[in-house]
Amino acid sequence: MKPGFVGIDVGSISTKGVVLDSDYQVVADCYLRTQGTPINSIRSLLRELGDRVDSTVDIRGAGTTGSARRLAGVVTRADIVKNEIIAHAVAAGYFYPEARTVLEIGGQDSKIIILRDGIPVDFAMNTVCAAGTGSFLDHQATRLGIPIEQFGDRALQAKNRVNIAGRCTVFAESDMIHKAQLGISTEDIIAGLCDAIVRNYMNTVARGKDIQPAVLFQGGVAANVGVRAAFERALDREIQVPGHFLVMGAVGAAILAAEETDGKGTRFGGFETAEVEFETRAFECEGCPNRCEVVETLREGEVIDRYGDRCGKWSQL
Repeated sequence: MKPGFVGIDVGSISTKGVVLDSDYQVVADCYLRTQGTPINSIRSLLRELGDRVDSTVDIRGAGTTGSARRLAGVVTRADIVKNEIIAHAVAAGYFYPEARTVLEIGGQDSKIIILRDGIPVDFAMNTVCAAGTGSFLDHQATRLGIPIEQFGDRALQAKNRVNIAGRCTVFAESDMIHKAQLGISTEDIIAGLCDAIVRNYMNTVARGKDIQPAVLFQGGVAANVGVRAAFERALDREIQVPGHFLVMGAVGAAILAAEETDGKGTRFGGFETAEVEFETRAFECEGCPNRCEVVETLREGEVIDRYGDRCGKWSQL
């Protein structure tokens, strides 16, 4: 049997998963929309990965990351649960040891990670506003009637990039409508939007950060060549996009799982977990004036996890 390691990254917009071999090479990967139902997306992901992995692969570790990493860890019985900063940094440091800066723009948030000798020494995240993230770009592409896959290429066709307000989603959309009414070409507007996204990122997420080469661009927005070109203009240097830029968080989680288990055995519930029924529900504890909202996860009717209470009354199963 060949050893394999599973990594799962569950975010608000997308759910990503990979299976790595013992050399940390990706042997299977999957990208799905979360669609507001993380448990269903996790189950679908496990089903997809299980179908794509050779029967001779023996899973010896599993890790989870992303905004729903705790839920994913409970559902899959993962060996390790880590935040996105650590997961992305581990993947970047392993495959690109020369990397010193990681730019990451996902569906709902943006982040920057400063690496030195493969170790994250500084980072910042923007989780307050979705301006300039993948969901924002999806919305603008839909409004313009352009497939998101063509968005970046259309930006590169611009002859005169225009200035678009990028600090706020509402203002950006209003500004784009105004520019269109002036007769400015769609390509010029899209290019201006790509510039605005990068300008907003540099003024908020990357403000005050020591950005040094080599610079990696990860996350779903890295597929947009227009945004990549805008970053290269802003930083005046080449930007590298990893081959597995969409799933680097999941790759990092799988590497962390391999290091965590290291021959000790795994808790991973297996790909067949995709066929198990899970449920989450919440209730308000009335035990004290804090009135904590307690969230619990059930596996086929049995409570397997609780969190949200400050005193530990409910979370200590």
